Order: sequence, then C-alpha cells, then structure tokens
Amino acid sequence: MKEENKNKIHPSQPDQNPEVDSVEGTRVSSSGSFRKRLLAKKWVFPATYLVAAAIILGLMWAFQGGNTPNQVDENQIGLEVDGGTEGTQLNPDSVAVTAGAETLSLPVEEQDGIEPILGYFDVNNTNEDNQAAMVEYGDTFTPHFGMDLARQDGEPFDVVAAMSGEVIRVDQAPVMGNLIEIKHPNGMSTIYSSIDEIQVAVGDQVKQGDMIARSGRNELEKDLGNHVHFEVWHNDKPVNPEEYL
Repeated sequence: MKEENKNKIHPSQPDQNPEVDSVEGTRVSSSGSFRKRLLAKKWVFPATYLVAAAIILGLMWAFQGGNTPNQVDENQIGLEVDGGTEGTQLNPDSVAVTAGAETLSLPVEEQDGIEPILGYFDVNNTNEDNQAAMVEYGDTFTPHFGMDLARQDGEPFDVVAAMSGEVIRVDQAPVMGNLIEIKHPNGMSTIYSSIDEIQVAVGDQVKQGDMIARSGRNELEKDLGNHVHFEVWHNDKPVNPEEYL
C-alpha cells in the first residue's frame, strides 16, 4: 500500500515530470511544444511569407540606391517633363520607335495620263488575261512578271521610288536595258527597267516618291515604245504588284 502511494501524484502537487508527453510517451522540450502550437495557427505561414517578401524588397531597394524597383527615368525614354504641368514632350534627341508603315505606290510622279499597258502573268488569272501578259521576243513567248506603265501620249515621264529603301543595283541588263533595284526593310524589293537618265547610285538611300530615273525603251519590249517596266519581289520571288498597291 505504501508503494502504491509513492507512485501516486496528488492533483494539487506540481507535475513532477512536465516534459513527458502523455499521449506519445516521448520526451519533448517545452520550446518544441510551443513551436507546434504556433505552427498550428493558420495565419503563421502567410505572415511568414509577407515578412520574407518585405525583407527581399528592402534589400532590392537598398541595392538600387533607393530607387523604386523597375523605375525608369523619363530621360531614358526620350521624354522631358515640363514642371509636371504641361504634360510630357518628346525629347528632340530621341528616336521614334514606331512609325506609320508605307504602302507601295505606283513608280510615277504624276499619275494623270499614265496607264498600264502590260500586266502581270498570274496563274490565278483567266487564260485570256495570261495570254495578254506574254512577251514575244524572237520566236519565243515569255511570261511577263511585272507591270508596264506608259503615258497615253507616249512621251517620257519621271520614274520615282515606289517605297523608301536602299539602292542595291544599278545595271544594264541584256534586252531589258537600264535597271535599278531598291531593297526595302520588309523583305520586299522593287525593280525598275526600261529607263533612262538614272539619278541614283548603289548605296543611296531613297524615300518614297524620290525621282530615280526617266522612262525609256528596251529591246525586249520595243513594241511598247517609251515606258517603265516595274517589278515587285517579296522574299526573293516575283509577286503581282497589284496585290500590294
């Protein structure tokens, strides 16, 4: 009886072994029990992430010298702020990054009185149209991969760049006569032949509408008289100019 009393602990007495887990029977520290109770709270993990994020942002702010992350000075994008009351103005030294795209135009300065006299050989055209778009030279017929333009009165006229670009070829081709090729920045190039009085050289930068030559004649299409032969190429293949005009 006395042995049993020794092993009993009176409820009013302090726990003689507070570090024994009554459920698992394993010894845990009081700090471990506190950590378990803390982690059981639903708000602990979100709060931890917010604190970590605040620390990271603070380090970034300090690393960048006190500037707001990703802040861009208006001078870096070519803008000047006039006292904050007049809005923003373009810096005259800045370069525009967007501009209206040019559309192909006819290679003539004055379109009044100009008419097409020979069209493009297109497999999608009717047989009648394609028969009209054949060039006879000697005993052979050649498909016409361009557009020929002439004045109604047969007189010479100014030939202009159909689109802005760089002159990459000035040549005299067999039976086609004098020739100019202009490369454009969109994978397109234009070719002008049956011309005289060439005004440009290889390497010149021309703008749309700049005069590059005068209309003339060539051996292949001598029956057409004074005219300009105009071709449009896209990705190194001839295309119908009418689809781009």
